[in-house]
Amino acid sequence: MALTQALTIGIDIGGTKVAAGVVDPEANILDRVRRDTPTTDPKETEDAIAEIVRDLESRHDVIAVGIGAAGFVDGTRSSVLFAPHLAWRHEPLRDAVERRLGLPVVVENDANAAAWSEWRFGGGQGESHLVCVTLGTGIGGAILNDGALQRGKFGIAGEFGHMQVVPGGHRCECGNRGCWEQYASGNALTREARELALSGSPVAHNLLRAAGGDPRKINGPMVTELAKDGDPVAVELLEDVGRWLGIGLANLAAALDPGTFVIGGGVSDAGELLLAPAREAFKRTLTGRGFRPEARIVRAVLGPEAGLVGAADLAREEATWLRRVRVKTTAVTAKTAAARSRSTRLERAARKSAARRTGMRADPDLQHADLNGDPEA
Repeated sequence: MALTQALTIGIDIGGTKVAAGVVDPEANILDRVRRDTPTTDPKETEDAIAEIVRDLESRHDVIAVGIGAAGFVDGTRSSVLFAPHLAWRHEPLRDAVERRLGLPVVVENDANAAAWSEWRFGGGQGESHLVCVTLGTGIGGAILNDGALQRGKFGIAGEFGHMQVVPGGHRCECGNRGCWEQYASGNALTREARELALSGSPVAHNLLRAAGGDPRKINGPMVTELAKDGDPVAVELLEDVGRWLGIGLANLAAALDPGTFVIGGGVSDAGELLLAPAREAFKRTLTGRGFRPEARIVRAVLGPEAGLVGAADLAREEATWLRRVRVKTTAVTAKTAAARSRSTRLERAARKSAARRTGMRADPDLQHADLNGDPEA
């Protein structure tokens, strides 16, 4: 079987979950496993990855593993430099996991992996200039130009969630204040809903009822479901997040000028409840509005599976590339060895001929070659 048709494992590691699956070349997930993310110990995270892969590998013949990691992945795609929601700090994840598994491993930023899958199989197909924004625990992002991921000089391009949009605003896990993800992410939606419930406002009664009376149990999916059911407060909360999303997208359009924004991640489950206010805010905030083309803003097609599928597909690409390099290297090495052997034989023949012409004693090396039956002697 050609490597391009082989199965690979994709792993999506977020702030709360590790999702993994066996993926075929058409982006079909044939088998899947899910675990809670160990957030305090890098070794425990590696243990979880190894356990998941061995579980899936016991049922499927796979050739490589792709890991989409929520954090800053270096330019060599081997180490996680920093993860705001996890314990990784300059963590050599690729080598650590490869040693455990004995399989080729690709480490990619989770948003890059999701963007790759949307470009290959989802909402970004056919787009030459694509920006993906992933709204989950935080905000991830990725840039594709003409089918190539733009990782930047140090591998950490696309960390849009940590653009400052409110100087002195909410404290972010990255250490700064006022980051975009503090206003347009799942965490932001949850925080605002909980604060409203804790304020004792009577308008939050549906939120409290859904949470069993405990504001701490309110979460983003709960708000989204209430909004879909028509609860006006939940709709308002999602509109607020949508407006912040649109403002950030306008800033990105000023810098990157893409043709399409694909919005993914768990918060995008709200669909038009989120995207409609985002488009309105985008139009109001876009620099040069009214005098320039506007990028499309669409929902991701692959949903929560995008990072997993993208990581698996990138692993397949890497395994295929490595195979080609090995084949080419082997061919070049064999050709070089043959050329060197021929050169040596010609040199020996020339030296022996010269010795015969001059009447000098043949080179000891040639005598040794004669004794060993050199065919050129």
